[in-house]
Amino acid sequence: MKTTPEHDARVAKLTFASVYPHYVTKVEKKGRTIEELHQVIEWLTGFDDNKLKELIDEKVTFETFFFNAKLNPNAHLIKGVICGYRIEDIETPLTKQARYLDKLVDELAKGRKMEKILRQD
Repeated sequence: MKTTPEHDARVAKLTFASVYPHYVTKVEKKGRTIEELHQVIEWLTGFDDNKLKELIDEKVTFETFFFNAKLNPNAHLIKGVICGYRIEDIETPLTKQARYLDKLVDELAKGRKMEKILRQD
C-alpha cells in the first residue's frame, strides 16, 4: 500500500512533542517504562534523554526529528504492518522512519522482549 503525498506531508508536519505523550501512555498502560521507551527511541535515532528533552521542548516536526537522527543501521529489519501500512512497502523515507518508530513503540507495548525489539538476535 502506497502512502499519498497528503499523508506524507501530514507526517512531516507532526511535532514529535505532540506524539510523544501518546507513546508514553501506550507503553505505561501495558506495564512498560519511560526508560524502556527512551531505550527504543535511542536505538532507532541515536538521541539520548537530554537530546530527546531538547527536541520535545523545541517542538520539532518529525521532518526535523528524523533529519537530525542517526538512524540505526539495522532499522531496515523493522517490518510488518503499522497504521494500516506495510512498512517495507512505504516509499517515502520520512514516512517510513516515522512508521519504524511507531512499530517499535507498538512492539514495546505488546510486551516483546527488548532484544527482539532492538533487532539483536
